[in-house]
Amino acid sequence: MRAVLGIDAAWTEKEPSGVALAVSDGGRWRLVAVAPSYAFFGMPKTLERARGSSPDMASLLCAAEAIAGCAVDLVAVDMPLSHEPIVDRRASDQAVSFAYGGRNAGTHSPNSERPGKIGEALAKGLRAAGYPLLTTEISERGVIEVYPHPALVELADAPDRLPYKVGKIRKYWRDKTPAERKALVIEQWRTIVRLLEAQVDGVTEALPLPDATARGHQLKAFEDTLDAVVCVWIGIMALEGRAVPFGDAVSAIWIPRVERS
Repeated sequence: MRAVLGIDAAWTEKEPSGVALAVSDGGRWRLVAVAPSYAFFGMPKTLERARGSSPDMASLLCAAEAIAGCAVDLVAVDMPLSHEPIVDRRASDQAVSFAYGGRNAGTHSPNSERPGKIGEALAKGLRAAGYPLLTTEISERGVIEVYPHPALVELADAPDRLPYKVGKIRKYWRDKTPAERKALVIEQWRTIVRLLEAQVDGVTEALPLPDATARGHQLKAFEDTLDAVVCVWIGIMALEGRAVPFGDAVSAIWIPRVERS
């Protein structure tokens, strides 16, 4: 058995972090657990609002192992990570932005405060649990940095980043009503879920789409969980040698290469 854990890590303790887990027994990968926050991972689904918290990687990995029935092989995290203190844009940020900036999928700029201490705590917790940062090859158990925007561009073979972020729907569709914008972003999620289901079994079942009556925090919870599943998929691709690290030995962002028939 092999297992990959994906984390859509928030840059502050106030915001929740999506989590997803996939396993394989040598055949197809299968999504076995998702949650919109660390606290809800491995718990029954609830209507309670997801809350942010500090990252407790030891507890998260323990819960993942209990669900998977084996140790996690790779952790894929959407958060700036580095072998050196992060104070500004890194070689990995520059490399991804050079390759994908023309498709509006460049990276955000990290600094000493964002993600700052929460990023350091996450990386320290993973190192202590035996998951070092991997920047050049997947030769051992470890953690990699991933970024959903360019990954989804590759998955969808899209000319531009996909418009799926709830907080930007007014920017995406300025001439639409709020109800129309909500419908459009849900339809975009439907497309992404379909594409991910073709790669990993169980995505459609684990990610039922919200309906038109969903409130803002419910939409955001779905988005965070969806991003965590994208992280899992990137981790699977990296584990199978089908992703490329953009950056250097200090920091690297892994982006999948999707074969087209």
